[in-house]
Amino acid sequence: MTFKLDFKVRDYECDLQGIVNNSVYFNYLEHARHEFLIANGVDFAALAEQKINLVVIRSEMNYKDSLKPGDAFYVEVETLRVSKLKFAFIQRIIRAADDKLMLDAVVTGTSVNERGRPFLPEEIDQLFG
Repeated sequence: MTFKLDFKVRDYECDLQGIVNNSVYFNYLEHARHEFLIANGVDFAALAEQKINLVVIRSEMNYKDSLKPGDAFYVEVETLRVSKLKFAFIQRIIRAADDKLMLDAVVTGTSVNERGRPFLPEEIDQLFG
């Protein structure tokens, strides 16, 4: 199932060229992943309080076109199990006006326990069953 979150480009997210700065896309993707987790009953903050931290270990982003100030867009999130302890978020940023793909990404992660050892808590494991 694909999770979808709507956004709108804010002026201050753009650089001198009048397009969204490449680093801002990381923020869009991260916010969409956090909202995906919340929508699926995973409390990111509660996990951190239990000394279980979700961590990104790799990010791959393919820029297709540039968003501009005022553009409405959405971020799609899908999940993929990579291994026993690794998972990936398959994400796309799509401009709403014409459904044009602006960026696609694969963000790979794991979670670690208080000793820094890879560990998947049940609530995360269930997302990637």
